[in-house]
Amino acid sequence: MMASTDISISRIEKSKLGELDVNNLPFGKHFTDHMLEVDYANGQWGTPLIRPYQPISFDPSMAAIHYGQAIFEGIKAYRLEDGEVVIFRPDMNFKRFNVSARRMAMPEVPEHIFMGGLQELIRLDEAWVPSKFEHSLYIRPFMFATDELIGVKPSDTYKFMIILSPAGPFFAAPLKIYVEDKYVRAVAGGVGFAKAAGNYGAAMLATAEAKAKGYDQVLWTDAHAHKLVQEIGVMNVFFIVDDTVFTPDLDQGTILAGITRDSAITVLKEMGLNVVERSLSLDELVSAHAAGTLQEAFGTGTAVTISFISELASADFKIELQPENWRYAPELKRRLDAIRYGIAPDTHGWLLHI
Repeated sequence: MMASTDISISRIEKSKLGELDVNNLPFGKHFTDHMLEVDYANGQWGTPLIRPYQPISFDPSMAAIHYGQAIFEGIKAYRLEDGEVVIFRPDMNFKRFNVSARRMAMPEVPEHIFMGGLQELIRLDEAWVPSKFEHSLYIRPFMFATDELIGVKPSDTYKFMIILSPAGPFFAAPLKIYVEDKYVRAVAGGVGFAKAAGNYGAAMLATAEAKAKGYDQVLWTDAHAHKLVQEIGVMNVFFIVDDTVFTPDLDQGTILAGITRDSAITVLKEMGLNVVERSLSLDELVSAHAAGTLQEAFGTGTAVTISFISELASADFKIELQPENWRYAPELKRRLDAIRYGIAPDTHGWLLHI
């Protein structure tokens, strides 16, 4: 593990924390006092620097803004009932970050920089971790190409950074989801499994059009026939049919391997439910709803945690559900929250204590 002496630290003169309204923390709007930054050049990573949060400058020819070599992760830190701060499964995010890096022809970030730097940054800004239930400190590691060159090739230089943002719940109410049947998020052999910035940029138009129709997010479907379920814009998706949990599998490389997804599968199995990961068609869901066996639908993700789905609709069908009557998804959320906030034992070793 990286020690603090391996990181150059420049502390802020006066904290901004006193200006923060802890009862009003919209997601991604506020940032802590410090950030971590480290550059890659000549085939190696430099010395990480933690310095006051501030704008960064770059050349107009910077490769990332022309050719899209940019990736990121989302992690959360929580304050336990006894006041201790923990991070939920950051080792999984570290591994997935480098999976994304390899796919985008970017250098892998060493563990001592990613994990060591992350912990040192949170120790420095620990006071920013909210103590209110369903609140957390959102951690955003990211990397982008920095070559000052117009040319279609992998960059030779990169910048890795981590910023922190205290936040409340991402979604406060059950979601209405529109089934996308025009635009495509990912195809086999593409970058759908990577947490690449371009995946989210490409989703903006479809999401905006869905919101104009009165929906919150889109459910992406397969690129060929728009018949197979993939994932929702900011989360993986689960359906419970006749007491069995179904979620799309990861085999085609078009779906993000969510850490909350993985955690949810583990907890659902502990609840005694059978979890099936396989291709899942819209026709199956429509038929199950008509038969009265589609019981629940929900999404999972670091930002959204567990979000209930009250409506799933397309131009051809509408499925309406009643989350207030559900049994399984609320219990799943309760159990995961209990682990994150130290209410229940961390039997899986998911919490990294700071």
